[in-house]
Amino acid sequence: MAATTQILSFSYAPLAHPSNSQACFLLQTQLGTPKVFCWKSARIDQTHLRFGGFVAKNSSLRLGSARDSKQLTQEFTANGFELRDENDNSSDLFEELEVRFLRFKKHQFLANSARFQQLAEAQAPKFMVIACADSRVCPSSILGFQPGEAFTIRNIANLVPPFENDPSETSAGLEFAVNSLEVGNIFIIGHSCCGGIRALMSMQDEADSSGSFIRDWVVIGKTAKLRTKAAAANLSFDQQCKYCEKESVNRSLLNLLTYPWIEERVSKGILCLHGGYYDFVKCTFEKWTLDYKGSMEVQSKLAIKNYESWGA
Repeated sequence: MAATTQILSFSYAPLAHPSNSQACFLLQTQLGTPKVFCWKSARIDQTHLRFGGFVAKNSSLRLGSARDSKQLTQEFTANGFELRDENDNSSDLFEELEVRFLRFKKHQFLANSARFQQLAEAQAPKFMVIACADSRVCPSSILGFQPGEAFTIRNIANLVPPFENDPSETSAGLEFAVNSLEVGNIFIIGHSCCGGIRALMSMQDEADSSGSFIRDWVVIGKTAKLRTKAAAANLSFDQQCKYCEKESVNRSLLNLLTYPWIEERVSKGILCLHGGYYDFVKCTFEKWTLDYKGSMEVQSKLAIKNYESWGA
């Protein structure tokens, strides 16, 4: 299949070993929108170039080059390429993502340009959301958060480590959301069939992580596990896991209070701590708020208020 093609830009970055050098093309053809193709090659002076789903034969090529420290950038234009479409199933996934992105741009970004211009200048979310990394429980999809509404951290089993633990992306996110963005609400959302909680409940010895990142992380929830074993010893393992999924949210709510700048704001009433539980099997959602009693000594037992159940 022949087509007229213009290559709008080309960059070539030689690395330490020539076989690792990378070249990128931005193609504009009569077939559709511009496409970017990158590949690693030891040679770029071939007349047959393969990128993405096309093989191109170059009949005329003009290169201009400029060197900037370690990177060589070459700009060129070309015409008279012969393109042959090839089957590449891996590109189907990104084609679908492109369609979704362009739909977002048309129906959200361009339709709400004033709002996105405000977001380009600053963000002022009302929520910080801590949710699980599980692909089935995206909080923006479930609760309809729009850009700028929720500063979100997602990790395995939606756990919050206590303040004394080593630094993590969760504690860093908390510091930024509370001290810089000054969010008014922190919302920890657990969910059904959580693999992280199941891993926690399956651990025989919390002290033996056996070099597993997952075990080292979920051990943060060991208090929730112990409370589950004590309160639900007569239940099946699956039922115990479901119990622990909610209990771990409550333990993480209490862990939030070990951060002095969080406890200070909660005690002043300018920050609220909420728990949530999404059952994606039944499509129901539970929400509750921590009822803070004024000090960590008094708060040894969890007290909640404003419990609601949605969709039951």
